[in-house]
Amino acid sequence: MATIVQKYGGTSVGDPEKLKHVARRVVETANAGNRVCVVVSAMGHTTDQLLELASQVSSAPHPRELDVLLTSGERISMALLAMAINDLGLEAVSFTGSQAGIVTDTSHGKARIVEMKRGRVHDALDEGQIAIVAGFQGVSTDKDITTLGRGGSDTTAVALAASLGADVCEIYTDVTGVFTADPRIVPGAKQIPRVTFEEMLELAACGARVLALRSVEYARNHGVKIHVRSTFVPDEGTWVVKEEDMLEQAIISGVAHDTGEAKVTIQAVPDQPGVAGRVFRPLADAGINIDMIVQNSSAAGHTDISFTLPENDIERAEPVLEELARSVAATGYTIDPAIAKVSVIGAGMRSNPGVAAAVFESLADAGINIEIISTSSIRVSCVVSADEVERAVNVIHERLKLADDVYYDAGGEAAA
Repeated sequence: MATIVQKYGGTSVGDPEKLKHVARRVVETANAGNRVCVVVSAMGHTTDQLLELASQVSSAPHPRELDVLLTSGERISMALLAMAINDLGLEAVSFTGSQAGIVTDTSHGKARIVEMKRGRVHDALDEGQIAIVAGFQGVSTDKDITTLGRGGSDTTAVALAASLGADVCEIYTDVTGVFTADPRIVPGAKQIPRVTFEEMLELAACGARVLALRSVEYARNHGVKIHVRSTFVPDEGTWVVKEEDMLEQAIISGVAHDTGEAKVTIQAVPDQPGVAGRVFRPLADAGINIDMIVQNSSAAGHTDISFTLPENDIERAEPVLEELARSVAATGYTIDPAIAKVSVIGAGMRSNPGVAAAVFESLADAGINIEIISTSSIRVSCVVSADEVERAVNVIHERLKLADDVYYDAGGEAAA
């Protein structure tokens, strides 16, 4: 008997009819002889509505109380889904994150899972029940309710799959899988049948929003197979697996883009040993994640340092930037939010030279300027103007022939 964890996102449980559709799908899985645990997100835009409600009563909601409020959305979904399944003749029981044994650290709004306790979910499955768990939440080591941040339901599902020793963690969403690019802006984008954890990590970090980054990290660290599928379309979807489980693989898995970053330039920084540490330490202490970094050549003993950070961190970063610019004797700083990051990801880049050159040439041929470049062994990222991002994704996708099936074998040899 297989153990399957299924996660359904907000659009999948967006209204009572969709909830009943999910209930039928869960019952079908259970009737096929499987033990089933289901993780649910809040219905539709419930979380956004709760955030708006909080803003109407407080200009700065207390993080603890905000977590208490936001977790109510998933509790509504879990109870309604359990009711719908019970009406279909199978026994379902719902659990909050704390009841499911999900223990987190004490960081409200972005808590990380530190322990998965064996308990009521395991017992329910052993008794032949369908366990419904509220995603996105847990209980801290201080016994407070916590939330895992945006996309936290994906992480909940993967963590439960690891704890239960599940055969697979199925992530149901409103798309049919992972694509070579965003199909909303690239009509020729193709669905990817299988992708490695490393590639999916890069895709998620670079703007692909099919899976939350932390859920992929957790799955890779605990060996959980992920199957991304559509709630509404009977499609095979995309498998996320270990690289050794891939018989053949596309040279490039996809092109991702992210319009949620801003470029900061610290101007005329004295070119001295240790100055980079003095620039980035205050930002790290403020909890601001830095992505791409470039330092210009020194001129007259001074240099510019440019980097990208999340656009929604600008307000928090500005006082830090003002202070650090003074402390390192820079002439000032600028912030440009009108940028976007375009990234090409593929494990085949390790054994197929020329991908970076093709990316740069395609952008040059299209007259698109590159502001910053960053690379890893399986990724090339470029910062371009935000108003050029869709064109950039399309020209790269076309130049790399991602609409075609080009694979490499275990020896690294490419073959159509």
